[in-house]
Amino acid sequence: MQPQGKRPIGWMGIHRGHRAHPFEWLAEKAIFLVSLSAILMVLLIFVFVAREAIPVMFGRMDSALIQPIIPPDETDMHPPEKIREYLGLTKQQFTAMDKDIIRTLMEVKVDAQNEIPPSFRTDPDAKLNTTEWRYLLQPYQWTGYEKPAYIWQPVGQIHKYNIVPLFVGTLKTTAVGLLFAVPLAIGAAIYVSQLARPRAREIIKPTIELLSGIPSVVVGFFALLVMATFLQSIFGYQTRLNAFVAGIALSFAVIPIVFSIAEDALTSVPRSYTQAALALGASRWQTAWQIILPAALPGVFAAIVLGFGRAIGETMIILMVTSASEMSWSLFSGARSITATIAAEMGEVVRGGHHYRMLFLLGALLFAATFVTNMVAEIIMLRFKRRLEGKR
Repeated sequence: MQPQGKRPIGWMGIHRGHRAHPFEWLAEKAIFLVSLSAILMVLLIFVFVAREAIPVMFGRMDSALIQPIIPPDETDMHPPEKIREYLGLTKQQFTAMDKDIIRTLMEVKVDAQNEIPPSFRTDPDAKLNTTEWRYLLQPYQWTGYEKPAYIWQPVGQIHKYNIVPLFVGTLKTTAVGLLFAVPLAIGAAIYVSQLARPRAREIIKPTIELLSGIPSVVVGFFALLVMATFLQSIFGYQTRLNAFVAGIALSFAVIPIVFSIAEDALTSVPRSYTQAALALGASRWQTAWQIILPAALPGVFAAIVLGFGRAIGETMIILMVTSASEMSWSLFSGARSITATIAAEMGEVVRGGHHYRMLFLLGALLFAATFVTNMVAEIIMLRFKRRLEGKR
């Protein structure tokens, strides 16, 4: 009999807790900290990207070629905050400068305005702040164009930052990649997990999973030199590098992820389901399609969601296989994704400039779109699980 008031002791008379097992307790806390740090790192990345994009989000940037000039002699006649905004400086930068440096910067700004070619001084587009949301999302009839157009053209005297062509290019390449990858990956997962013989399973599964080890640049290089020419000779379209070729090349990167997760989900279905269906006279294919696949549907849907995230975040393949951005829903026209645009142009921008801020805005919007997509997918998976469990 154990005396009253005494706490029960565990196995071999040792109390459980951090005093009795200090190393296990430290390992548990270390794992918890690592998991927490991973979440914090993701949040910090989003905070950094959003912070750099805030000036464009709230209309604090001005990309107009022709801007009002404040003569250097009139510096003392304006509030310091106005001078700081006029020069495009942060508060820390502005306070660290003396009057002579500020006057020099204002003289440089005046000289830059005086060097604008006369042909642009009469162009109404030169006075537009193209970082405003109406120019980012809506078509505009630029000088020399017959009708309003969506244009991403961050180079030249007048910068055009319409982001719609980039989102359309991202959607086209991602949709083509998923349309090719998902049926092949799920079909292969069903065959390997339910229909293939053990000998074939041992060969097919590692072979497909090895595709994930191929670098993206190798896949892009193969698509650029071989696949693009081959597909053009078959379909006869004019633009050699387009969203169709990029999507098919992208599917090579998506197939291993979708296959691995879907195959694990199908394999984890209890064997009793298969044995019961076969005992009732169902064929192996009927069992796999009508019993196993519905039971593993939440896991298969999770595989598709992760494949979508892999496709929309791919950079190198899209960068090598696509051409300039075009506002067209045709799969055989030129396209450029958001990630490829950031990778191609980030090395050429001036830190703190409007082009620099626009690229971070694209990153923030892509991050937000991916987050919302994952949240919606999580809700759908929970509904699938409840339905399979007989819950409403």
